[in-house]
Amino acid sequence: MKLSNLTFICLLVIIVVSGCLSNTEKIKDYENETEATEYQGIKLTPISKQRNNAIEGTQYIDKESYRLQIDGLVERPVNLTYDQILGYPSTSKVVDLNCVEGWGFTAKWTGVLFKTLINDSEVSENATEVIFYCADGYSTSHDLDFLMDNNIMLAYKINDVTLPHSRGFPLQLVAEDKYGYKWAKWITHVEVTNAEYRGYWESKGYSDRADVGGPAFER
Repeated sequence: MKLSNLTFICLLVIIVVSGCLSNTEKIKDYENETEATEYQGIKLTPISKQRNNAIEGTQYIDKESYRLQIDGLVERPVNLTYDQILGYPSTSKVVDLNCVEGWGFTAKWTGVLFKTLINDSEVSENATEVIFYCADGYSTSHDLDFLMDNNIMLAYKINDVTLPHSRGFPLQLVAEDKYGYKWAKWITHVEVTNAEYRGYWESKGYSDRADVGGPAFER
């Protein structure tokens, strides 16, 4: 039985509104960008061959409506747009991501240093901990000194292309020398505090230090 043009259009509208089209069809990853295969003589793992874990699957965040909230023990809380974040001085570095499960990959990360991003907010003197909240409900934390002293970055590019949605667009924390569960993805909120915090996996017994090569679980 043939459908009239009006019926066909109505069905199409219902499908789109109900979300039956997959997110990958709605939102494209990086286009017209060339992925780097090596940097400073170091061979990089192609994005297509990088393994990835997430508690709720890939999150799709709209660049135009995105805001990064920074608050807590700071003098000036802020809500930064994606373009404002891109406006800060950038840095690039090859860093290995090592999963506690035993796999890993090597990538070139480009983004903004945490200490650069937090500078305008003026962290309070009694601050000791930073919590990263993510769009999928995930969270983890790091010592403030670790983030500041080790030039830890929040990346918006990987291997010279815009961070794909599956890899954490718009921001992934590059927690160098820490296991992958400390590498928060789809970051939406950064809270500075002076209290201890246990994130998603840490509250289930995983090590809060999460040093690569160290124990996976709290003793």
